[in-house]
Amino acid sequence: MTFAYQNAATHTFAPELWDAELLTQFDPLLVWASRLVSNNKYEGDIRMQGDVVHINSLLRPTVGDYKLPDGMTAQRPETVDQKLPITEAKYLQVLVEDAERIQLAGTLDSPINQQMIRALAREADSFMGNIIANGATALPNVKAAAGNIPQSLYSTILDMMLALDDNDIPAGRYVVVSPKVKRHLAEHPAVANAAAYGEGGVTANGVVAKLAGFTILSTTAMPKGVDIVAGHSEFATYASQFSGFRQGQSEKYRADYIDTLHLYGGKIVRYPELDTKKAGNTFDESKPTKGIVKAVVEWGAVA
Repeated sequence: MTFAYQNAATHTFAPELWDAELLTQFDPLLVWASRLVSNNKYEGDIRMQGDVVHINSLLRPTVGDYKLPDGMTAQRPETVDQKLPITEAKYLQVLVEDAERIQLAGTLDSPINQQMIRALAREADSFMGNIIANGATALPNVKAAAGNIPQSLYSTILDMMLALDDNDIPAGRYVVVSPKVKRHLAEHPAVANAAAYGEGGVTANGVVAKLAGFTILSTTAMPKGVDIVAGHSEFATYASQFSGFRQGQSEKYRADYIDTLHLYGGKIVRYPELDTKKAGNTFDESKPTKGIVKAVVEWGAVA
């Protein structure tokens, strides 16, 4: 019999097993921070909160007319620097009586640790959702009139498609909707019959369907005051790194602790063709990006 105040020493705890398992369970829970919505091209080597990842954007060269005898004029490549700060540091710590035994039992599959992983994912996803929504271009509000809600919502998504088309946003776009929007949008034939119009099926990362050039996702981690967001993953970047699991003996209890630290940050990525360049080779980040658009639904008396 083992009492609560007892702790068996452990010498063979393998944190690498937990690292791999955590990522396997963590990534599918993400929507805003998933690769469908945010790229992770600039993660680099994140070591601590406060690190800064630098993103260099190459300005588009000017195309000239070739004439004789003028010939050609060479241009020097010019870049604009963007800084991605690692602002967030969240931790997960589990107190166990025997880390070695818990590992053999598949600890990350336990209900309490599942909830901890969900909590970490929710924090990161909500953070990235706010970054994206705050940097998106606002479109006119959607007025949800009883009897025509599915068509109104679907028409809004098509308007978002047009807004992105007008700015030459490439293929591979997404739309993230709130659960309430998803509930009514699912009544529209183009979504309900996605097998005919696009691609149906609910999968990881909150995917609902694929059609009209969009992957449609839904999440409960919608930023406040936003119902629909559409864009491309090239316009938002998310840098994330788990510091790796540690194991040791608790100073407070006769037990082992196992913990990990999650470091991350995010930002809207700017492009010379779409954003205003400022003096000092930086972008004006006070203006919304044209690569992401958002809309608010005025539900009125609609349930």
